[in-house]
Parts: sequence; C-alpha cells; structure tokens
Amino acid sequence: MMSSRNRHVVVRTIGALVAVILVAPTLVVIPISFTGVRSFVFPPQSWSLQWYAALFQNPGWVASLQRSALIGVLAALVATVCGTAAAIALVRWHRRRAVAVARAFLMAPVVIPGIVLAIGIFAAFSVFGLIGTIPGFVLAHAALGIPFVLISVTASLSGVDPQIERAAASLGATRWGVIQQVTLPLVVPGVLAGALFAFVTSFDEILVSLFIKSPFLETFPLRIYNSVSNDTDPTVAAASTLALVITTGAIILASRFAAARARRLSTRRV
Repeated sequence: MMSSRNRHVVVRTIGALVAVILVAPTLVVIPISFTGVRSFVFPPQSWSLQWYAALFQNPGWVASLQRSALIGVLAALVATVCGTAAAIALVRWHRRRAVAVARAFLMAPVVIPGIVLAIGIFAAFSVFGLIGTIPGFVLAHAALGIPFVLISVTASLSGVDPQIERAAASLGATRWGVIQQVTLPLVVPGVLAGALFAFVTSFDEILVSLFIKSPFLETFPLRIYNSVSNDTDPTVAAASTLALVITTGAIILASRFAAARARRLSTRRV
C-alpha cells in the first residue's frame, strides 16, 4: 500500500497540475499585453508598453476602471456589514433548524446557477428602476459577496469563546457593546478577508452585470468583454492583465488575513 507520505506527494502533484492547467491560459494574456505589434501573436516578437499607455490614455477605459473600483468598494462595504451581522446572529442563534434555513438562504447566490440569479435580479430591478444604476450594481454585487463574508466571519467566530462575551455582559455591557468591544475585535481578520473576497467578486462580476447594465454604465469587466469582440489591438490584453493583478493582489491579502486568523486560533487552543 502507498504510504501517507507518498499519498501526500501524489495529491500535491495532482493539485499542482490542475492549477497549471487552469492558470496557464490566463497567464498567456500577460506577455501579449507587452507586445510591440498590433496583434495577438504569442509569443510576442517585440516588446513595448504602448498598450498600457493606450489603456490609461483612453477616457472610456479609465472611466470603466474607476466605476468598477467604486462599485467594488461600495458592494464590499454593504456585503461586509450584512454578512458580518448575519454571521454573528447565526453563530449565536441556538435554533438549529432556523439557522440552517437562514444560512441556506444567505448562501443561495453561490448555489443557484448564475444565469438564473441574473434573470431574477433583472426582473426585480426592472420593477424598482435599478437597471443601469450605480445603486443597482452595488446591491446586486453585494448580494453575491455576502456568502463569502458569511463563511469567513463564521470561521473566525468559531474560535471565539462565548464565555468572553458572557463575561462582558455580566460586567454591564449592552448587547451592542459586547459586539462592538469584544466580538468584532476578535474577528477582524475574518471580516477583512471576507471584505476583500467580496470586492474581488464584485470587480470580476460579468454575468449579472450583463443583465443590469445600460449603454451609459459599463464596468471594467464588461468593457473587456465587449472589446474582445469588437477591438483588434492588445489594449484589451493590457486591461485583462491589470484586472488580473488587482484581483490577485486582493486574494493574496485575503489569504494573509485568513492565515493570521488561523494562527490566532491555533495559539488560543495551545
């Protein structure tokens, strides 16, 4: 039989191969963004930064990038507040069946197929006049980000001893005071990690955005999507590389916060 060490090596090798297969097509875009000619030839025959210059000199690209950043920050803020409040309520709620139902409802955006969710959001937003508006994008993207905040904060709360909160309450702290002064400081890494994942979810979102966009409101991913079909210069490759750098950086930060949370939990258990 295969030893545990050999199994570990095999699992790591398979994981690395799967990661390479998934990431390699994306990484091809990076060298194309530095090509010196007006084509998508890979590998590039010459090198230049002209497409990044064209990207930041184009008012349309800059406006869509700023718009996506604004929507991402606002959506992450809304998702973080709602997801953190929901996580605290669900973890401290002792009715198991009700908790399971509420958790399933909040996790629905991850489980429901994207096209079904997009159609539902479009139908609801049409009634309230939110199609093609910043508030509409923020609400839709926040709904998609709440599950990630919920998961991250719930994991942090699992390492918080309820006795600490009870002790604060017994000393005269109100329920909000306990949450503000005791619970939230202990789960800050989980909250920050969830906020970053919510931002990435919003910044990369395209399916729901396709349904609620308007000709006057276009996010950065939507402009990339449209440019792939309509443009023939590598500016879209530069835009894709920039989006890749932003999302990868946010994910790395979120991973660091998650690692800090894990170290804190292991220290407490020791």
